[in-house]
Parts: sequence; structure tokens; C-alpha cells
Amino acid sequence: MKFATLASASFGALCASSVVAAIDPLTIKGSKWFNSKTGEQFYFKGVAYQPRTGLKSNPDPLADTVGCKRDVAVFKDLGINSIRVYDVDYTNSHDECMKLLEDAGIYVLLDMPSPQYSINRAEPHWDHDTMSHWQAKVDAFAKYPNLVAWIAGNEVANDVETTPSAAFVKAAIRDMKAYLKTKDLTTPVGYADNDDPKIRMNLINFFNCGDEGSRADFYGINTYRWCGDETNFKTSGYEDITKNMTSYTIPSLLTEYGCNL
Repeated sequence: MKFATLASASFGALCASSVVAAIDPLTIKGSKWFNSKTGEQFYFKGVAYQPRTGLKSNPDPLADTVGCKRDVAVFKDLGINSIRVYDVDYTNSHDECMKLLEDAGIYVLLDMPSPQYSINRAEPHWDHDTMSHWQAKVDAFAKYPNLVAWIAGNEVANDVETTPSAAFVKAAIRDMKAYLKTKDLTTPVGYADNDDPKIRMNLINFFNCGDEGSRADFYGINTYRWCGDETNFKTSGYEDITKNMTSYTIPSLLTEYGCNL
């Protein structure tokens, strides 16, 4: 899986630290991301990174120093500038891997939920226990200058029947943004959807409504439409996705993309 910035006409493919960062912080202005030092617009070009080892639970890729050294070298060859990681154990040390990524100029988008502490689309709830685990993850990663964004939910509402769960995700975004503020952190918090045509526009609008404290800071789309050599920008449906986001007032990006065979 890969991900990339979603621009209005084409697809392009922050936390505090006491040390001098080798990577510039990014900032959001309107519907775009910018390098806060150079002022240049930033386009994400990355991969979704959650290596599988056959274990029942996801291993923590950012605590695997051997794997990080191997894979960061590949990331450099690919020319990517970002990765999305879904699951980590916040009790582990991530210093070495995050530093390797920082030195390679690679930003990290990290999902707040874990398999054990996430919002269940079938029986959604948002409680103190789940929030405390998300807060602990924030605390563990706040020191890394290349931690660029948080994702508060991945395809939680994935069909018409599960759309009520979106309200719980949005409540989580509100509370986690408030928590980040108490820590003097401005790391954006967003959501990633599953590109379901029946609910797509409703979710896109829902997560961008309300005041700044309650709405998502950015919106991600997981799409698997581009299949086969004959596919192009129009026939894949990418043209329609782009048109949907033309007047969107917060940034949008492809948080996963590929082909479902």
C-alpha cells in the first residue's frame, strides 16, 4: 500500500524537541501542507508501513532497529518522504528508528488506535480507557520532530449501517486535539475513510464541519481503484475523487492506494 498528497488538480506522489532537528516542521495553511521554514508546499509521497511476521498481533516496526536499518535504506532508494504506521507499542523505545527516519528526511503519520484500543464500528463507544491509551501513545511520540500527524480512525465507518460510528471518531478527534493542546503540541489529527461511494461525501463533509477544535485537521482516503495497464486518471475514478476535494477547506491525501484484484 502507498499514500500520497491529494491536490486539487493532480496527485502528488511537529512536535517539540530539545535537540536541533534534521528535518523541517510542516504546517497546515488552509487546504495545503507547507514546510514551515522554506514556505514551500509539501506533497506526501510515501508508503503504508506495517511489516507482517506471521504473528497474531502486529509487531512494532518502529521498535525493530534491525528492520528499520534495512527498510530505511530502501525508502531512500524509493525517494519517499513519509510513511504511515498503523500500530506500535508505546512502551517500547522508538528512538533509533525515528532518528533513522528523521535523518533520511522521512516524516511519520501514526494511527492513534491499536487493535485492542479502537472504536468498534459495530458497537461504537469512546471511553476513558481507550482515550488514556491514545494519550500514552501521544506522550511517547511527542519528542520526535518527524512525527507529522495523527490518524484517529481508519475506515471505522465503512458502509451505510456503520455510519453512526463516525460520531464517536469525531468525539475522539475533539478530545485528542484538546489533549494535544494541553501539551503545547500542534500535531494535526485526521481521519482515513474507505472510499465507499454510498457514504463517501457524507463522511467527507461530516469530518470537516464544526469549529476548529472538533473537526478533523486533514482527511485521508484509502482507495484501490487503479487496476490494470488500461486504467487512467479518468477511468480509475481518481478524477472524481479530485473533483470532490477541489473546494475542501482542510488538506486531503491518499492514506492508502493500490488495486484490489
